Amino acid sequence: MKKVKVGIINVTGYAGVELARLLCQHPEIELASVTGRSAAGQKLADVFPHLSDINLTITAELGKVDLAFSALPHKESAQQILPLLEKGIRVVDISADFRLKDPADYVSWYGFTHPAPHLLPQAVFGLPELYRKQIVSAQIVANPGCYPTSAILALAPVIKAGLIGPDIIIDSKSGVSGAGRTLGLGTHYSEVNEDVSAYALTGHRHLPEITQELTLLNQGRPLSITFIPHLIPMTRGILSTCYAPLVPGKLTTGKDGEKQLRQLYLDFYKGEPFVRIAAAAPHTKHTWGSNFCVVYPTIDHRTGRLIIISCLDNLVKGAAGQAIQNMNVMFGFPETTGIGAPPVYP
Repeated sequence: MKKVKVGIINVTGYAGVELARLLCQHPEIELASVTGRSAAGQKLADVFPHLSDINLTITAELGKVDLAFSALPHKESAQQILPLLEKGIRVVDISADFRLKDPADYVSWYGFTHPAPHLLPQAVFGLPELYRKQIVSAQIVANPGCYPTSAILALAPVIKAGLIGPDIIIDSKSGVSGAGRTLGLGTHYSEVNEDVSAYALTGHRHLPEITQELTLLNQGRPLSITFIPHLIPMTRGILSTCYAPLVPGKLTTGKDGEKQLRQLYLDFYKGEPFVRIAAAAPHTKHTWGSNFCVVYPTIDHRTGRLIIISCLDNLVKGAAGQAIQNMNVMFGFPETTGIGAPPVYP
């Protein structure tokens, strides 16, 4: 059977190189083209020695492919994608350029006017656990952000079931690779090591994405969401702790209520290959290098508040792995193909 030819736009970033690592072992595709302006003309294996088995030269322009993964930054990604869409090439965009449905949000949160607002309704939000049927036939899939993936998967079951009030707090911690590969003072080793810091206190760019998707799950009813991200001194991983008031009378009190809550999550994610409902609070190491999101729901009976903890690898389920999961859905491959390996431990 003929393999699907795929390409990576901007292979030299963390998401791009993680895509290459995962795609090189995918049995149904041929990694046919990789681009990167800063390294154009160089062998991929020379730039990234751990990919020595991939015999490709990094080019400035994408070659002939059936599907392209765009790992460019926001604004740049849309500009590169539009000509591909006109040629009928399917695209999984890892940037934020097609995640939001309201064009005005790009001006407010990303500081640019979207070049193709007419395409935003057609782009499918690439969270297979919620949009699998739409992803199958999509020409463009907007891969979710890493923080939104952890938050949405954590909160989707209880919002859908109407178990919580509208006041939601999401406290997330991320490893440094989430900031990308571009050099900056804030991600220097001596700045980050032995330090934890909150940032984007007035609003992170992933907040409109989280709000958009959780509001849809809430049947359009407004939610009040506080989202605070933190940078912690590790390379990979996201841990999100979500808090919300329980609606009185929806769950039985005591341990029986905890069992009901757990069963709700087990039922909601039944058959989902990459969401695991944990029996205890998970660690980021429980997902390191894998495409799994581990979720633990519980109740603070003293305050009547729901607490949900979710963990994932920001470069895999939060970026490259989820992009490949979307590709698998688009081409009818088994969803775990190429990305089913368990986490690395320790």
